[in-house]
Amino acid sequence: MAFREDVEKGNNSAQEEIREPLVQGAKNRADEEDGSDVQNTSQGNHSMVYLSTFVAVCGSYAFGACAGYSSPTQDSIREDLSLSLSEYSVFGSILTFGAMIGAITSGPIADFIGRKGAMGVATAFCVAGWLAIFFAEGVWPLDIGRLATGYGMGVYSYVVPVFIAEIAPKNLRGALTTANQIMICTGVSVSFIIGTVLSWRALALTGLVPCAILVGGLIFIPESPRWLAKCGRQKEFETALQKLRGKDTDITDEAAEIQDYIETLERLPKAKLLDLFQRRYIRSVTIGVGLMVVQQFGGINGICFYVSNIFESAGFSASVGTIIYAILQVVVTALNAVVIDKLGRKPLLLVSATGVVIACLLTGLAFYLKVHDLALNAVPALTVTGILLYIGSFSAGLGAVPWVVMSEIFPINIKGAAGSLATLVNWFGAWLVSYTFNYLISWSSYGTYLLYAAINALAIVFVITVVPETKGKTLEQIQSSIGG
Repeated sequence: MAFREDVEKGNNSAQEEIREPLVQGAKNRADEEDGSDVQNTSQGNHSMVYLSTFVAVCGSYAFGACAGYSSPTQDSIREDLSLSLSEYSVFGSILTFGAMIGAITSGPIADFIGRKGAMGVATAFCVAGWLAIFFAEGVWPLDIGRLATGYGMGVYSYVVPVFIAEIAPKNLRGALTTANQIMICTGVSVSFIIGTVLSWRALALTGLVPCAILVGGLIFIPESPRWLAKCGRQKEFETALQKLRGKDTDITDEAAEIQDYIETLERLPKAKLLDLFQRRYIRSVTIGVGLMVVQQFGGINGICFYVSNIFESAGFSASVGTIIYAILQVVVTALNAVVIDKLGRKPLLLVSATGVVIACLLTGLAFYLKVHDLALNAVPALTVTGILLYIGSFSAGLGAVPWVVMSEIFPINIKGAAGSLATLVNWFGAWLVSYTFNYLISWSSYGTYLLYAAINALAIVFVITVVPETKGKTLEQIQSSIGG
């Protein structure tokens, strides 16, 4: 999974020293794919891998439950606690502010106390947050609880996919990693659906369920073998890897490969934040950060957080619309995971962004008709069509593909710093959009969607002119083409 470092001519000797084990390791792994390694992998007992993935994606589900909480509860919380629109906007958006903090600190936490430890920390914050929301009698406990669950979300967003990628055998890694995104969407969708029949306090308690499963599951699953190897805990590393692959599986080759890879990583220069803006890295950083801007500033979190109110304001059943929205989101996200390696990244992004532009125009038209008392009978149908087309189109590409491309374009020696920057930009965009959504709607309901349509139109231009197609290329080929 390593990128070949693009080193300037003055560092040729260091380049060869680092590149040789990387290339040799890649060659050995390619040879193994046709030989004994595949045999060992296929004969191994993967039950512990599946169990560990299930436990980890409970964190993904908890992430989704946090994100989906504010939409079905807006009216009831505002009524019960006498919150103004401004106060509820703070409550809805402070989640993403907490997630920004969690995303920034997640890497150091996961490196210091391990992947399991980081998931435990995230779960503790989520539990404390949900309890604060459940017992809240005023705005401050409500906001503190929401901030705490947001922090847990931010940590989950980093550590869950990293943990899954580090424990999975290579022939299962892609399929298992996609479970993270599917479970996030499932958590959002279930919150939307059951939020139509539960009170806001009862819905907060349901957020404790995945947390309880995760905490219990962490007792039985092993730590990431790669993290243990990185920390020099050799015996624990071998024990964890053996447990994941099955007691009768020969792990000698895989263990040696992991050790060689980690030794190579230790020899690569550690990049600082300012190093990201060097000429050799600027294009990959522009692509990674730009895709996060494209993903968030097109309005997804505003629509996701307040979808039930959008349906209500258009004169359509909030419960029916929210349920359809939730189911569609999960189904399309699952289909996206199946076709991404067949159709390519760039076509999915372009189709997704085009669909979102059309969806925003339809929704904007619906609210324009409502504001001007024109064809009022058509408003609910146009709104439902626009919103469902929006989430379907977004889930088809813009939801997951930016994260995939980001994981492919950064050289290994800047991946941590560049990934943190891109993740921070993503969560900042999520916070800004969710915070400003209600204010924009108060300013102009149809104007808000026209603004989002314009941003997504610019996204199409960005994808066409800047984003490369990475399907079917090795990581070294991708980095070479971007650096060249």
